[in-house]
Amino acid sequence: MRRLALLLLLAATPAVAAPLVVREAYVNDRKAVIATVEPVHQLVARARIGGTIASLTVREGDDVKAGQTIAEVTDEKLALQMQALDSRIASQQATRDQAKTDYDRIAALARRGVSTQTQLDQAKTNLDVAERNLAAMKGDREVIAQQASEGAVLAPGAGRVLSVPVSLGRVVMPGETIATLAEDKYVLRLQLPERHAQFLRAGDRVLIGARGLSETEQGATREGRVRIVYPEIQGGRVIADVDVSGLGDYFVGERTRVYIDTGKRRTIEVPANYVYRRAGVNYVKLADGDEVVVQPGETHDDKGVKTIEILSGLADGDRIVAP
Repeated sequence: MRRLALLLLLAATPAVAAPLVVREAYVNDRKAVIATVEPVHQLVARARIGGTIASLTVREGDDVKAGQTIAEVTDEKLALQMQALDSRIASQQATRDQAKTDYDRIAALARRGVSTQTQLDQAKTNLDVAERNLAAMKGDREVIAQQASEGAVLAPGAGRVLSVPVSLGRVVMPGETIATLAEDKYVLRLQLPERHAQFLRAGDRVLIGARGLSETEQGATREGRVRIVYPEIQGGRVIADVDVSGLGDYFVGERTRVYIDTGKRRTIEVPANYVYRRAGVNYVKLADGDEVVVQPGETHDDKGVKTIEILSGLADGDRIVAP
């Protein structure tokens, strides 16, 4: 009976996990910087002719397609010039028809030997001059018609309208900006202190914080890759662009936190479940049963395994146990 009771007692006693030996290790020294959402390119839709804005079909925030008509600029002088040319073309057409009739009549007389070669040559010259004048007038009309068609202001590419600095009925000059568009592709533009420039390379992996400028790395929701590091330092800062998928719903100019690696540092990391809190103080239990007060640092999550950096309280070689 005693042996049976002893076996039952041993079976009910929980197994004690082996102590964990704490070791210093190198970890990525990750810094948080503020990045802004920027379009890869800003597109400008300009008026090609001067005139008055007769229609304006977009406003700030609208999405447009490449080649979409966003405004119409009309010039009343072009319409008047077109009417004047139409009248001149009609008159010249009558002159050409008369020259053709005269030439045909004189050519018929010349075949019967009634008209002279000089009269035939003069009639042919008059017909050629009339036809060339008519062709020149029609060419002038096509030029004016092309100018009038250029009153349509087209979107130079697909994107989102950022600003429309004009209004309906306003007089604009050739080349004046009608709308500014953000190309339908966005990047995060970050500025890094000059001392960290040596650690930033194209293709580096970065973590993107949650919207709303979350102050903890745990709010990171996605990854990005450094697209380009600009070779010029401005105001003591290095500028880089980061490619991130799914930035289309962000506002242009919106800020978010980006976490980048700036080298390595030595630290002690322990599993998160080895650190416990009591009365507002963080503790770790040593293998000999003693408790030590520790100051935790950043929390990391590597493939689902959470670890905590220990800034003070533990030393390399300490043996700890889970509470």
